[in-house]
Amino acid sequence: MNLVIRALQPEDPPVIAAAFAQLGWPKPQSQYERYLEEQQAGARDILVAFLDDRYVGYVTIRWESPYEPFAGIPEIQDFNVLPEVRRRGIGTALMDAAEARVATRSPLVGIGVGLYPDYGAAQRMYVRRGYLPDGRGLIYDGHQVPPMQTVPNDDNLTLMFTKQL
Repeated sequence: MNLVIRALQPEDPPVIAAAFAQLGWPKPQSQYERYLEEQQAGARDILVAFLDDRYVGYVTIRWESPYEPFAGIPEIQDFNVLPEVRRRGIGTALMDAAEARVATRSPLVGIGVGLYPDYGAAQRMYVRRGYLPDGRGLIYDGHQVPPMQTVPNDDNLTLMFTKQL
């Protein structure tokens, strides 16, 4: 297995968008072009994984989290490994690289995870890696969900975690 993890490059957005389009996932090229701009501005780092010269996944580090309780805590966001290459250590390698990069600037890292079954593998991975819930309960679109309030169980509903590096 020849796995290479490197920073997002200008030629990557169409490749990544095409890979997700084949899966029917709504991840347009413009998203990765915006990520590239944010990387160039120093707001976000994007680590991209290639297996035998084929794109297979990525993770981003947002240096200033929009989640208010994470003020000053970098947040790992938008972590994806193509389904056909999961369970081969690619996600672990991406997370190792992201955490190592964060550790150069912060002793603490944050991450959020969705709550429906598609996020099950990520939920388990984060707990195994030592991430702990931040104790604020459910978060919807960046805001704490008050008791007894009903919200949709979609990508905006998360549980936020932190980890000491």
